[in-house]
Amino acid sequence: MAEQIISTEFADVMQKSFVDYAMSVITARAVPDVRDGLKPVQRRVLYAMHELGLNFDKPHRKSARIVGDTMGKYHPHGDSSIYEALVVMEQDFKKGMALVDGHGNFGSIEGDSAAAMRYTEARLKKFTQEVYLKDLDKNVIDFLPNFDETEKEPEVLPVRVPNILINGADGIAVGMVTSIPPHNLGEVISAVEAFIENDEISTEELMEYIKGPDFPTGGIVINQKELAEIYETGSGKIKVRGKLEFEPAKKKNERDKLVITEIPYTLIGSNLGKLLADIAGLVEAKKTTDIVDILNQSSKEGIRIVLELKKNTDIEKLSNLLYKKTKLEDTFGVNMLTIVNGKPEKLGLREILRHHLDFQIELASRKYQYLLKKELEKKEIKEGLIRAYDILDLLIEIIRGSRSVKEVKKCLVYGDTSKIQFKKQASEKAAAKLNFTEAQASAILELRLQKLVGLEIQALEKEYKEIVKNIAQYTDILENHTSMLRVIRKDLEVIRKEFSLERKTAILNAQAAVYEEAPIAEQEIVFTMDRFGYAKTMDLSTYERNAETVEHENKYVFRCMNTDKICIFTDTGSMHQIKMLDIPFGKLRDKGQPIDNLGNYSSAGEAIVGIFTFSSIRERKLFFATKSGMVKLVNASEFDVNRKTILATKLEEQDSVVCVCPVLEEDREVLLYSHGGYFLRFALEEVPEKRKSALGVHGMKMAEKDYLEWVSLLKGGQEFFDFRSKGIAVARVKEAKRDEKGTKLRI
Repeated sequence: MAEQIISTEFADVMQKSFVDYAMSVITARAVPDVRDGLKPVQRRVLYAMHELGLNFDKPHRKSARIVGDTMGKYHPHGDSSIYEALVVMEQDFKKGMALVDGHGNFGSIEGDSAAAMRYTEARLKKFTQEVYLKDLDKNVIDFLPNFDETEKEPEVLPVRVPNILINGADGIAVGMVTSIPPHNLGEVISAVEAFIENDEISTEELMEYIKGPDFPTGGIVINQKELAEIYETGSGKIKVRGKLEFEPAKKKNERDKLVITEIPYTLIGSNLGKLLADIAGLVEAKKTTDIVDILNQSSKEGIRIVLELKKNTDIEKLSNLLYKKTKLEDTFGVNMLTIVNGKPEKLGLREILRHHLDFQIELASRKYQYLLKKELEKKEIKEGLIRAYDILDLLIEIIRGSRSVKEVKKCLVYGDTSKIQFKKQASEKAAAKLNFTEAQASAILELRLQKLVGLEIQALEKEYKEIVKNIAQYTDILENHTSMLRVIRKDLEVIRKEFSLERKTAILNAQAAVYEEAPIAEQEIVFTMDRFGYAKTMDLSTYERNAETVEHENKYVFRCMNTDKICIFTDTGSMHQIKMLDIPFGKLRDKGQPIDNLGNYSSAGEAIVGIFTFSSIRERKLFFATKSGMVKLVNASEFDVNRKTILATKLEEQDSVVCVCPVLEEDREVLLYSHGGYFLRFALEEVPEKRKSALGVHGMKMAEKDYLEWVSLLKGGQEFFDFRSKGIAVARVKEAKRDEKGTKLRI
């Protein structure tokens, strides 16, 4: 066959390939199916455990075995993702209803990771077995070939409750994210029942049953009024608070305590440590002086973070401070994105319940079609056996007169007596009228003699009546929609009665936490930073008494107000801001704190070329000069921003900032010095004012491999300038124009 080359646009190929990849990640990895609320890896883990027979009443099995079976048969994407899915399904602090019963260290709410899979063991929960995996043998769902077509795996599990709501979901795909909070099992089942009664029920009416999310960590949802819109649209923000309890001192030597007993769901894991750090930060920053000690007494029994308090602490004020300044009040973003018919779709509460009910009807239809078929087969057999009992003597005569089973079957099914010897002619005539089915004939031939006693025949007739009753029941369920819904509802009532739990999360409309910070007493202080980068502020009177020592020991010293901030300009073209209040206040001999720890500035990758208080440059223009000889003026008002770090100037590749200095009223000229020994002096008015995002203009023409090394601004009438500790006459540098090479001097 001749080679065929197809020409196509590269952009089109990339677009199609990326879309295919994105859809694969969305549908086959990150987003759960609306029917069973499971991601593929979760579904495969549960099915692998089911296939291994890890029932709730059987011994636990090593997690490594479960992971190995899942990876080898169904999910060839690495063992870490499989084990992580197994661990999460065991953690009852993450799931509304845990699906796996773990044995060993499966991690903690504080962010401790699970032990390696070779150390932990697991099995299915009874809830999982009864609600998620039941009836898999009744043809209720389709099975698909696995990745190498050597096994079959379920397309979806026959989950009988809306798992997408009960356990929630979270996942990040390509350009999409899903975030669904967990809900209370009993409330969700009640909502499904209400939907069965009235499929036109409104979201507000459904919320009479589903009050809101029910996080396993408890807490308090404080924006109840907004929940209806969130459940209607499928997206929004839920505000969650932790629960605080005041414990007054019981003994003289004890302190009053404010105890955090429940935390927002968003703090699970490492964020709990951040909460403790934030509370400690409030104490260090003196936002509160009421907290004496912080103790984390959390255990398997639950969260207990104890804040020991000073006497007569205002509890309401402190609570509002914690809610306002820490993650004790946090936001859970809701985006109810699920896979519907193979495509991602954002659903509201009603749509989720509608899809769930449709799925349950499909499951029930397939289940009862399967059961009806089995009962009809049994009915056929029982009818044959009952009829055989009435002609037992004839059957014995047929069997004794035949030479093979094949001949007996022909006689029983077609009335063929040609090869059978009968003792009586009447028996032959009766045998010729027989018309059993193939299945009945086989059952008769397999019948044991002990089944022919009277009691066995009575049991046979009783079984037949039961089968007829079942057939009538199954037929009614399949043909009558009301009967179908009644069966689904009955199953839900059984599940609720056995597995439902009390609600953990309170739902209410709470007022926003109000905390007014005490106004800062404005005072003049002194900022110092030594050559090693240790910074501090000190009292003005202390500085004035020791001014000579302070200035000798520090590289930067300037007076400012405590409400001011310092602006650090670096050679990378960045500006970092640090509030004076964030710099430690110390005594004369206090070392201070590394400037790297106070803001985003890092001495490892940046060098300071200018450091000023913002108040000193607010009304001025800043002169910028770079290594390649570019210069410009920038109005300092452009640096009046709230962000800690911004881009101070644009730089070309391999370029860096050499100088940033404020322009004074008396400054008239610019003096530049290059590494090659050239001085260039020109009028300051030749330097244009530009935005901070601009490159600037050429200030000095550089020879190859030469670069700008030193910059100074000269005042009008200035006769000398300092260079390398030498005084040099300004007149020695010929006055020139911008973008010239300059004058070479011997120094």
